Amino acid sequence: MVRVEFAPSLRRHVECAPQTVAPGSLGSVLDAALQSAPELSHYVFDDQHHIRKHVAVFVNQVMVLDRANLDRPLADQDRVLVIQALTGG
Repeated sequence: MVRVEFAPSLRRHVECAPQTVAPGSLGSVLDAALQSAPELSHYVFDDQHHIRKHVAVFVNQVMVLDRANLDRPLADQDRVLVIQALTGG
């Protein structure tokens, strides 16, 4: 199983406990994890189902750079972290 966790900065908008979902593509894993909090989906994905610019996704502590191609396969024991990417000065 793949563990998906949403950072507190996202959970303050919609509570979503860490999820354990079946392995698959990154897109399908995120979709499965968001089933428990569908209101959060529009915050993570844009209207083309790409990861939004203000969101960062990490797989096994490595940031996903391609926001559009979510076909990357995930395996059993992988860990996904979804955080709000903030900038400022």
